[in-house]
Amino acid sequence: MENEGDIAADYLEELLDIADLDGDLDMDVEGDRAAVSIVGADLSMLVGGKGEVLDALQELTRLAVFRETGERSRLMLDISGHRAEQRTRLVKLAAEKIALVQESGESVSLEPMSSFERKVVHDAVAAAGLTSESEGAEPRRYVVILPG
Repeated sequence: MENEGDIAADYLEELLDIADLDGDLDMDVEGDRAAVSIVGADLSMLVGGKGEVLDALQELTRLAVFRETGERSRLMLDISGHRAEQRTRLVKLAAEKIALVQESGESVSLEPMSSFERKVVHDAVAAAGLTSESEGAEPRRYVVILPG
């Protein structure tokens, strides 16, 4: 994991230099994956309106890691706390929907989400002792929370 983080950090530092952007990199391990965060003055252009630029940069960073290691990376990239804010919002949404499922005893379907968003919701549902599954096809894939 640390090797993935180092490779990713080198790649991202080079990218920031090329784009003439200031940013500090933090590396960590979250669960079973490397996590790299970039924080700086104004990096909103690296996030995009709905995180689409961030998603693309994450995939490019994963490719850079793959090129060096020969192994597929599950590295998570966050820029200016965008994913952290998303995670907080999604955990709150999941808690509301979990309570609804527990009260009604019926399954609840959420709106379509990215794979990152679905993973956050699945983790929150599992922590609450319920089960969930993803249904539909990309890009309209969504989570269904099932009663216990």
